[in-house]
Amino acid sequence: MTDTPRRDDAATLQRFGYAQELKRQLTLKDLLIYGLVCMVPTAPFSIFGGVFDISAGMVPLTYLVGFVAMLFTALSYQQMSQAFPVAGSVYAYVGRGLSSGMGFLAGWAILLDYLLVPTLLYVVGANAMQTVLPAIPQPAWIGFFVVLNTVVNLRGIETTARANRFFLLAQLLVLAVFVVLATLAIQRGVNGAHWSWRPLYNPQAFSPQLIFSALSVAVVSFLGFDAISTMSEEARGGNRVVGRATLLALLIVAGLFILQTWLAALLQPTLQRYPSAQASNDAFFEIGRLIAGPWLQIVIALTVAISAAIANSLVAQAATSRLLFAMARDRQLPGFLRYIHPRTGVPQRAILLVAGLSLVLGEVFVGQIALLSSLCNVGALTAFVLLHIAVLWHFRTHGRRVLHGVVPLIGIVIL
Repeated sequence: MTDTPRRDDAATLQRFGYAQELKRQLTLKDLLIYGLVCMVPTAPFSIFGGVFDISAGMVPLTYLVGFVAMLFTALSYQQMSQAFPVAGSVYAYVGRGLSSGMGFLAGWAILLDYLLVPTLLYVVGANAMQTVLPAIPQPAWIGFFVVLNTVVNLRGIETTARANRFFLLAQLLVLAVFVVLATLAIQRGVNGAHWSWRPLYNPQAFSPQLIFSALSVAVVSFLGFDAISTMSEEARGGNRVVGRATLLALLIVAGLFILQTWLAALLQPTLQRYPSAQASNDAFFEIGRLIAGPWLQIVIALTVAISAAIANSLVAQAATSRLLFAMARDRQLPGFLRYIHPRTGVPQRAILLVAGLSLVLGEVFVGQIALLSSLCNVGALTAFVLLHIAVLWHFRTHGRRVLHGVVPLIGIVIL
């Protein structure tokens, strides 16, 4: 029974001129976990203060709008993953849906994002760890994180999947503790908190311009759901599960984002802006201290560091290596990057290249979190726009008006 779907998936690849080289070992559950780890369920921990300031306290509303914005892009990913169930993500979808030249452009745009995201995460993690252990310099932390993730990814996709399950469970445990303690604190009226819909909608402060300004920051938290599509050739069921996992991961993480930021915003009864950038960065840590003491503050800080520099960077490195493999297979990059290790079934040389680049870029961009964030957004949003155009073009004669016409058009307008 299990061999038949795998033979069908291999036959599908052959129709596109490819052989089954990567190991198909990932289930829907594995892909869902992979997507959640990519987006980081606790992502608002590190940017809550900034979004709070820009949105006048309506952080959960900002995340709700961000979810709607990313939903249109996720739907386009789903449609193209069904049409072209191959590795390479947006590079493959745009290349086959539009032209090889546009695919090359989309590939390099998303590659900019994929190469810089691990670097950004290592820098964020190193910065957080220096707060906990100031005697160890940030470059040393970056080197440690790069080596650790590389070893895990080189051991095979099953090892990566097991690590993903552990890190996701740890994040959800910390998040559950925060939700319970924050709920109890609101019930007790800590810091003047009380139950209110104000964080979701405050008529005295609301304006579309305000929310869309905050959206440009909050939407970074959703980047990562697209990485699920890079695992198409390692998924049992191929395109049948990739699209489903993409939408499920986006829906689940949006609910978690809205819940945690709603509780945190209720514990900030005034809309007064944070006095400094550092105070804004530490806003969620301070809320943890407020509701449970220094121990929760430290736990939240460690969660940010480990989630960024290990959990998220681990899957980012894996996704980037698959993109390099796909582009090398199509002769858009040097052929040595398509090498698959015969025992582990992973693109070994691509993984090592990503590790080397992350190490070098991490040392160069130490402390430059804002610059790296901006560079990541440029690459991702450019690739997303090209994806929507590819959907419009590929399904122009045989597609469905809403799913293949209205949805990508709205996606382009929002981006």
